[in-house]
Amino acid sequence: MSFLKAEMSSLYAATAPLPPVQITKDGHQEVRCAVRFPVALPVVLSAGDEDVVGVTRNVSANGVLFALDQALAVGKNVSFTMRMPRTFLGTPNDVLVHCKGRVVRCSSSHNENLAAATIDEYRFAEQ
Repeated sequence: MSFLKAEMSSLYAATAPLPPVQITKDGHQEVRCAVRFPVALPVVLSAGDEDVVGVTRNVSANGVLFALDQALAVGKNVSFTMRMPRTFLGTPNDVLVHCKGRVVRCSSSHNENLAAATIDEYRFAEQ
């Protein structure tokens, strides 16, 4: 994943990252292994035999937080494609990244379903 981490690092110059340590609503500290970037990208997650529409809330080299139109179960395997904007990456063209991962955390509030997923595998699409 070193190339993705390098590409995500280039987001640092274009977008203010979220801090690696945050305080949750219940007062606990969350420590992140990778810097997260608040990027809203439309996605369709394939989760088994269903497709779930959503948008990314933040993206890191290790995972993604999604706002979805329906809830997903923790442990569910997902695949999705993100079109990373060239302006964020500093590349001549947008970059399509096909990812596979699994849902590790879910929550629902205010008619919104959030799901955090790991990125276990990825590949760049030929363009």
